[in-house]
Amino acid sequence: MSEKTTAAAHDTVEAAIRAQLAKAFGGIRGVVEAAVPTAVFTLMWVVTQELQRSLLVSASTAVLLLLVRLVQRSTPQYVINSLIGIGIGWFFASRTGEAKDVYLPGILYNAAYSVAMLVSIVTRWPVVGFLIGSVTGDPTAWRGDPAVVRLCSRLTWLLMIPCVVRVAVQAPVYLIGGNGAVAELGILKIVMGWPLQIAALGAMVWVLTRGRTPVRPASS
Repeated sequence: MSEKTTAAAHDTVEAAIRAQLAKAFGGIRGVVEAAVPTAVFTLMWVVTQELQRSLLVSASTAVLLLLVRLVQRSTPQYVINSLIGIGIGWFFASRTGEAKDVYLPGILYNAAYSVAMLVSIVTRWPVVGFLIGSVTGDPTAWRGDPAVVRLCSRLTWLLMIPCVVRVAVQAPVYLIGGNGAVAELGILKIVMGWPLQIAALGAMVWVLTRGRTPVRPASS
């Protein structure tokens, strides 16, 4: 589908953003695929207290999920994202020998993402605005409409809140609890992962149902 056809499929900014959010969500299966490797690592660590074995079983689980996706010829995006996360966590934990460091990349990622989104709002380049640009074919034209900038700023705030909450809750547990808090960190990562994201997306959809800002396709 061409950019002009995509733009024509959505006559309002709100409809266009809802469609893009639906793509990013990945459905129930995407949620499960993101959570299972973390749950497997946490359970293995609690049972065995062996870092490398726990990491290996977790990574093997993600690879198995990836193979299922490939056999079914469905998009492997969400499993690949999970596998990359496991790989980065494995790198951190293997260097330090501390099981808790499997969760450190996620905390750092959420902190960096929070800062980036805050900067985007303050500078009036809210990241959600680029979803509109991907529909209209012009990545920056939306900034010419103050109403759209305000809408995208509100949505970016909602997208940022889960990241801030994760850092605020998980960072103290990581710093204070040590390896004794691995189970707690695993539970927190799952509970504060997609459930928080779904809540944020639900709030964003609610905001989007209240307005009808026309999409202005890029001029040819």
